[in-house]
Order: sequence, then structure tokens, then C-alpha cells
Amino acid sequence: MNRITKLALLALTVACCSAWAQEQAAPDAPAAKSKPASSKQAKTSAAAPHKTTAADRQAVEVTIYNRNLGLVKEQRKISIPAGQGELQFMDVANQINPVTVHIKPLANAADFAVLEQNYEYDLISHAKLMEKYVGKDIQIIDRNEYQDRHRVVNAKLLSMNGGEVYEIEDKIYLGHPGIKVLPTIPGNLISRPTLSWIFRNRTAREYQLEVSYLTGGMNWNADYVLLVGADAKAPSGLSGWVTVNNQSGGEYENAKLKLVAGEVNRVRQDHGRGVRPMAARGMAMEMAAPAPEFAQSEMFEYYLYDLQRPTTLKQNQTKQISLMEAQGLAVDREYVTTPNVHLLSRFEGTSKQAVVSFFTFKNSKDNKLGDPLPAGIIRIYTADVNGSQQFIGEDRIAHTPRDEEIRLRVGEAFDIVAERTQLNFTQRTNKQTETEWQVAIRNRKNEDITVRVQENARGQWQVRDASHKHTKVDANTFRFDVPVAKGQEVIVKYKLRVDM
Repeated sequence: MNRITKLALLALTVACCSAWAQEQAAPDAPAAKSKPASSKQAKTSAAAPHKTTAADRQAVEVTIYNRNLGLVKEQRKISIPAGQGELQFMDVANQINPVTVHIKPLANAADFAVLEQNYEYDLISHAKLMEKYVGKDIQIIDRNEYQDRHRVVNAKLLSMNGGEVYEIEDKIYLGHPGIKVLPTIPGNLISRPTLSWIFRNRTAREYQLEVSYLTGGMNWNADYVLLVGADAKAPSGLSGWVTVNNQSGGEYENAKLKLVAGEVNRVRQDHGRGVRPMAARGMAMEMAAPAPEFAQSEMFEYYLYDLQRPTTLKQNQTKQISLMEAQGLAVDREYVTTPNVHLLSRFEGTSKQAVVSFFTFKNSKDNKLGDPLPAGIIRIYTADVNGSQQFIGEDRIAHTPRDEEIRLRVGEAFDIVAERTQLNFTQRTNKQTETEWQVAIRNRKNEDITVRVQENARGQWQVRDASHKHTKVDANTFRFDVPVAKGQEVIVKYKLRVDM
């Protein structure tokens, strides 16, 4: 061993001994500040968020209101570790109202707490991805279809304001037809709307979490079919169908469906797309309708309709479900004509005015009904000479409680003619006017009818010298109920004196 080697070994021995002496002198000294964090600590701080999807659902309940509003309540089984972390709750409705979200464990609620809630809706799209890469380098695949070859072009995306602007080989390109290739998806973009919670959990366990929220994009209304006989005295049938429309952006498989009928007050009303009725439903009513599937109950100032079986609500789906069925109800027919001229002004000549047909019936137990009827459209059908059901009109009804009357405007009568003629006009004083009117009604139908001649007036009015008995309806309306035999004409005359 030469001299240089001996000196090196001696220096190394001295250094080791010095280090050993320092360690013995201070055995409890803390580790140096420069010591890196353990691998376990690094993994904890960078832990990926826990995710839950619709596959974890144990149950889902959807309550739909009449005005673009739905309440979603679902239960999911999720394993959550102890400590603080992030939980991403995926597969929620696109139109969710984040401030209405409520989360609770169904058991061991004291161990689990939500510290922070976020709603992530910056969804991946072509435009969003390109905006995230403004000022960055990307690649463009430039394909030559005629020569069946392609090349990769390196480019910098300069702007997306009004169109794509690229810098390629020191030149500026306003757009490029090639396929854009991005290296990665930015971390702040997601593929679907997600609720994100920062949680603190005392004990690692599997939780049954119940999450509820309000969402837009859900509507329902009632559609009815009224079958009336050609004979006005024949019993009629009424069938009701619930039309549900889901455009919330979510899908709910095997959901418990509830419907609320009534006008729920909201601070801000969101008007969604209207529900388009299924045109084929009325023609299908020639067959027997299935038994109603909803259980009805009162709920505060509203009515709740609870579907007695699970159903699936798909996104952008319109679904119809049987609501009610009644046979043998009595429906009355009315004919009404109203003036198409101002009764207090001078009028020359004769004016034809429409005679409108109405159907009325009472929503009562005695009339085979009696349950509250949700608002909707009633479409009316009657049989032709061959027995085939034909559409004859429709009208919209409001929410109708039990024992109230329903009145449906059907359409204008073809075989009933009403003509109005002013026989006299007198301006008695500056404030008093007297007019004399004649309304001729001709019945060309093959049955006797009664036509209601409904007139209107303003101010202090008085009917004088009337040919038929009149009835005061309200402060501005009076009427004559005029029987007209088939093939006959009846003329109603009266004077109207008005003090303004």
C-alpha cells in the first residue's frame, strides 16, 4: 500500500469516527430540515379523488312538478377511507341547481362531514379544448387524400377569437383543414357534470349516502281523451294519461316516480321547453285503456301522484303513463253565440256571428269521477257513421278539484246560423244611449237544440221590451237561453238602455 492510499484511508476513518461521536452525543436530535418527506406522505397528499357513478346507485326517486322542475333523490353505496379527501359524485343532471344539493349518510352520520362542495361543469368540447391550448404548441395531421399520405405539422395556436389562428413555420394561418392533435386533456376539463365534495371521515367504512337536488328540464302534464256519443244523451268515457318529459341531462333507471299537481311558488321561474303531446294517443283509445297506475294523495296545498311501479326516465324521452279511467259519465252539450260588434255603437246591415259548441260535465262521484284532475288538454273524439273514432276538438283545463264543473270549447257549429241586426239606435242624452237589436237563430240540424245568446254591456244598463226572458250573469253580461226546434228559426229582440 503506497503512502497516498494510506493517507486517504486515514482521512476516511477520522470522518466516520467524528460522525459516530456526534450521533452518540445527541441521540434524540430531530432529523435535518432538508430530509425529504416519506413516500407514504407524498402519496397521501397527491391521492386521487374517490369517484362514484350511477353504477353505485341502490335506489333513485324522481319527483316532477308542472313547471320545469324536478327533485332527484338517490342512494349510493360508497367505500370512503378515513381522513380528509375528495369525493366526486358523477352522473348528475346537467341542469342541476347546485345550491339545492343535500348529502347525508343514512347511518354513522356523525363520522362523516362535508367541508366544501363544488359543481364542476366545464365540460370537454372541441371549442373548450382548443381554448385551453391558446399560446401552446400542438400538432396537425395534414392528409393528402389524392396521394394517400399524410404528414405531421407542428403549430402554435395563437387565437380562437372568431376562428382558429395558427403559427406554422414562421407564417400565420387563418384556420387549417388538418386534424388537430393535443398532447393531453387539461386537468380542469371534465367529460360530464360532477359534484365534488371535500370530506372528513373519522372511520374508514362503506356508507349508504343519500343525495338530493333540484334540477330543471323536467316537466309533466296530463292529457285526456273524452269519447262522446253521436247522441248528446249517450254516456261518455274519459281517460287520462300522464305525459312526462325529461330533458334534464340525466337518466334515471328503475326510478320511483312521483308527480306533484299544483302551482308551487318559486322565486325565479325557469321556463323550459314545452311538452309535446303524442299525437297517436287519441287514436289508440279505441282499445280498452289499462287500469290507472298512480296512487293519489293530498300533500299540503297540492296533490301527489305516486306511480306504483318503478320506471326508467331516459334523457330526451317523452313517456306516457295511464292516470285514470271513467266510463258512463254524463256530458251536456251547449251552444253559445256572442256579439261580434259593439252593442252601444251605431251599426248598419246584418252580421253573421259564430255559434260555438261546448261540452260540460261535473267532476263528481255521482258522475263516475270525483278525484282531482290535474291540468292538461282534453281531446274529444266521437264515432262517425262507420263507428270509427274521429277527432272533433280539444281544450285545456286547469287543475280541477272534486265537485267542480269542467267546460270544454269544442268548435264552431256548422248547422246553426246566428245573424245580428240593429233595428234602432237612439242617443237620448249625452250620457244615455238606447239600442234595439235582433238576433235570428236558424237550426239546420236534425235535432232540437237550445242556443245561449250571451250579450255584454257597460255602465248602468237595462234590458227593455225583450221577446225572451233574460238572465243577468254578472255586472257586464246577460243572456237568453233560446230553444230552437230542428229546421226552425227563432228571433230574439230586445232594447238595451245604458247610462254612462
